[in-house]
Amino acid sequence: MNTLLITATEESTGKTAIALALATIANDRGQSVGYMKPKGTRLQSNVGKTLDEDPMLARELLDIDAEMHELEPIVYSPTFIDGAIRGQEDPDELRQQVTTQFDSLADDRETMIVEGGGSLSTGGIVGLTDGEIADLLDARVVLVTDYEQPGDIDGLLAAADDLGDNLAGVVFNRISDTAFEELDSDVIPFLESKGIEVFGAVPQDQELAGVTIADLADELGADTLTDTPTDAYVERFLVGAMGGDEALRYFRRARDAAVITGGDRSDIHTAALEASGVKCLILTGGHRPSSAVLGKAAEAGTPILQINTDTLTAVERAESVVRSGRTRDQQTVETMAGLLTERVDIEALIGDSE
Repeated sequence: MNTLLITATEESTGKTAIALALATIANDRGQSVGYMKPKGTRLQSNVGKTLDEDPMLARELLDIDAEMHELEPIVYSPTFIDGAIRGQEDPDELRQQVTTQFDSLADDRETMIVEGGGSLSTGGIVGLTDGEIADLLDARVVLVTDYEQPGDIDGLLAAADDLGDNLAGVVFNRISDTAFEELDSDVIPFLESKGIEVFGAVPQDQELAGVTIADLADELGADTLTDTPTDAYVERFLVGAMGGDEALRYFRRARDAAVITGGDRSDIHTAALEASGVKCLILTGGHRPSSAVLGKAAEAGTPILQINTDTLTAVERAESVVRSGRTRDQQTVETMAGLLTERVDIEALIGDSE
């Protein structure tokens, strides 16, 4: 059986999309595929229980006949972590729990996809980091990482050293056009000279990197104050808390951004609407902007969203949406599967198609 553990150098690198895309590719090629996420980390309340959303999506996509406690035997919640620190969790029992559920899920499977926790080190409190789980399950590890500059390779090398012989190789994800050439000409040959295999590099894709303004408004429960298109993508957020002139210089350097600021800051509103990289305004505090600002937004085709929370809360919620909200669904997985097929050595990971 081919067991792959998909982990990442840090959170929010696209690990889930890659894990589920590999599983669906193998499934589409006629393999019997299983899935497991030993440590549930992307938690939400569901019918009175705290569950990880990723196994729920995997169960749906792969039509897996298994209970959630089998797919995620450890709910790695703040309550669990607090208990572990106080000695209320037995690492040996947890390891046995993971092994038992894995053996059950892997029965008669040709390929098992094991998704890691939030990052490579998640689970260290109970001796169940992704590297330790790879040892436990005899899994080959695929390390997902992004890349912007040469200094990023330090973290990759440290992770590779930690994983040792379990490391099968690396998949670079969300690589910008400007970074691709350097990655291909310098970084990949350097890593291969160190004995680290690189399976491929996935380019940045807007559907995966951001969220539409419409989805953002829906997730935030915001009112849309303008009659303008909301299908543009937002990838980052800027807080408007400075003077108008300084804000304009700041906003003009942005790309595919939403500006979050108080609804009473007309100077910030005006500056944001003059910057082409600002795709929408999110106004906090329940204050309605002036008619002049609304008119300027209509002319620019820039949506204005209004929410009643304070700016700090709005930033935290908005970043959470982009990081882990609407970006993980069936469409995300299908998009990633297409990118992996084009850009990554799939055969080296899951074998040849039938």
